[in-house]
Amino acid sequence: MATIDLLNNDPRKVTARHPEKAHRPDNPIQRKPDWIRVKAPGSPGWKETHTIVKENGLVTVCEEAGCPNIGECWEKKHATFMIMGDTCTRACAFCNVKTGMPQPLDPNEPEYVATATAKLGLEHVVVTSVDRDDLDDGGAEHFAQTIRAIRKASPKTTIEVLTPDFLRKPGALEKVVEARPDVFNHNLETVASNYLKVRPGARYFHSIRLLQQVKELDASIFTKSGIMVGLGEERNEVLQLMDDLRSAEVDFITIGQYLQPSSKHHAIIRFVTPDEFKAYETIAYTKGFLMVSSSPLTRSSHHAGEDFAKLKAARAAKAGG
Repeated sequence: MATIDLLNNDPRKVTARHPEKAHRPDNPIQRKPDWIRVKAPGSPGWKETHTIVKENGLVTVCEEAGCPNIGECWEKKHATFMIMGDTCTRACAFCNVKTGMPQPLDPNEPEYVATATAKLGLEHVVVTSVDRDDLDDGGAEHFAQTIRAIRKASPKTTIEVLTPDFLRKPGALEKVVEARPDVFNHNLETVASNYLKVRPGARYFHSIRLLQQVKELDASIFTKSGIMVGLGEERNEVLQLMDDLRSAEVDFITIGQYLQPSSKHHAIIRFVTPDEFKAYETIAYTKGFLMVSSSPLTRSSHHAGEDFAKLKAARAAKAGG
């Protein structure tokens, strides 16, 4: 089976994407352990998905963030659409999405996403975005329009959104929730103590509160959040984060290994072993999460459709019990 090293040999990696990191000292990229290997993209299914994405002028987080699972997901015609452009107004230390001043919103983009969703025949679609701190509502109305367009073009498709934090954007969250996605995902990314160096533009407890508010506005919507490990967090901090998410009634947690996009990004402090990921999964279930995905290659949108089906079944089982 062919493999690709998405840290050292990724043709999508372009250092000019991150001008704010250019003068930072290099963090040498560590060799990955044997348990982090992925199939190289290039299958017929991958090519078909690639063609549909490009024909509709769409951006995917699969490409922009250098996701290691792109070969597997695109082969199955699973793609995570990234709306509102390919340029983020923030500069998180872990992220490979381009940073800078974004272009104006494309008013036709919701229709393009809906068309691609229908062409791909997606049963479950994930829509995410860059941070758009330049917009009055952080792009919330654009999310809502995209949800409505997908509902119209592909009524049977379930919709998952992975949103920014809408920090200091009053009323923004309400716009997205009113459009009624099936799953509302907002990632914490890391433990609270790491925020100043890893996610300086965000606020940990604001993100917790955002997820809590989704449930207050519409308890029927599933909520979800994810973190990366290997960024220097302590085990007890991960367990505290789980408790914080459960106090906000979050249904689903994802835990994956941080992979360093370039030498200018935050260093990998360590590779967390598969046994440790399994232990986190066991603990998370005991804390009351309906669904847990915890493995080195877990990403927020990986297996999202299959996981949504399991999530619904878990809720039904809990209600029946």
